[in-house]
Amino acid sequence: MAYQVDLPLHEGSYKWSGGKSVDVFDSTIVAVETDDGHIGYGECCPLGPFYLPSYGAGVRAGIKELGPHLIGQNPLETGKLNQLMDQCMKGHPYVKSPIDIACWDIKGQVTGMPICEMLGGRYGDDFILYRAISQIEPEAMATNVKKYRDEGYRRFQLKVGGNPDEDIERIKLAAAELNPGDKLIADANTGWLMHEAARVVRAVDDIDVYIEQPCETYEECLSIRERTSHPFILDEVINGIDILVRGHADRAMDVVNIKISKFGGITKAALARDLCVKLGIAMTLEDSWGGDVTTAAISHLAHSTPTDYLFTATDFNSYVTVSTADGAPQRNNGRMSASNDPGLGIKPIMNILGNPLLEIS
Repeated sequence: MAYQVDLPLHEGSYKWSGGKSVDVFDSTIVAVETDDGHIGYGECCPLGPFYLPSYGAGVRAGIKELGPHLIGQNPLETGKLNQLMDQCMKGHPYVKSPIDIACWDIKGQVTGMPICEMLGGRYGDDFILYRAISQIEPEAMATNVKKYRDEGYRRFQLKVGGNPDEDIERIKLAAAELNPGDKLIADANTGWLMHEAARVVRAVDDIDVYIEQPCETYEECLSIRERTSHPFILDEVINGIDILVRGHADRAMDVVNIKISKFGGITKAALARDLCVKLGIAMTLEDSWGGDVTTAAISHLAHSTPTDYLFTATDFNSYVTVSTADGAPQRNNGRMSASNDPGLGIKPIMNILGNPLLEIS
């Protein structure tokens, strides 16, 4: 079954490069049920149709196409299931992601284990989160950095990628609000042309800031990487194992962002995570967007990642006004931990989910 849920934002809207913004996120929550009555849940919530090649209604259309091929399969065999999904539908990993997450939820329920323990074990008591700072006027963004710092966050992803002069001011004003140990990421979300990115990184050369995905393509980002000494993060171009291997060989990045739905679910995101650990690449573990179910999935992947390699993770359920599940992890002073209960450790709130838009049996 697939449910559609609108997720409004506490701040009213979320804005990033190129004038893109979203007021209400279109999320799909998928329920996978076994013959013996176990039900697992997964979620996919694209960041609008203009961020990555994905969109909310596309999740449901893809599940309608893919779902009939999966009836009768064993949800515990996640490797085999992923191979079958790839055979039945080329591409569209975001469609497969909530199905894979739901199967991991079932696997945890059957074994009595939290997903993070099945992914290798829990590292520490909790893990550190970042806060994305929506793109507005420079002074207001700096004010929001201070606000979220007072709430316990120590990692701040500043949405830049607009006018270079304004972005330089955004970075400088935000950096002035930080304390020792805090980290600032200037995330252009592919928004700069190469000459604009070159100007910005030169202008902030004396500031301790990470530069994230300055340009649209891998090659353009690599050209900026070669012109700056700032730590460098790749995000939008990181969509598979091949680009991780290439990026490592080219020394194209210091950190990568692994979004669960962009890889197709926990199975492949965990594979990418483990490869990054072996290659010595730090990671932000997250997704495009989501609510309680997505945040639970992120928490298990993040909590089972060796601490030294986890740059940060995110808590999308604190950004939105609607709670879709009981038991979902909640931030505490800028940190979070995965549930100790089996599977994802969540129980959907069915009166919020409403009636399913799609049923496949």
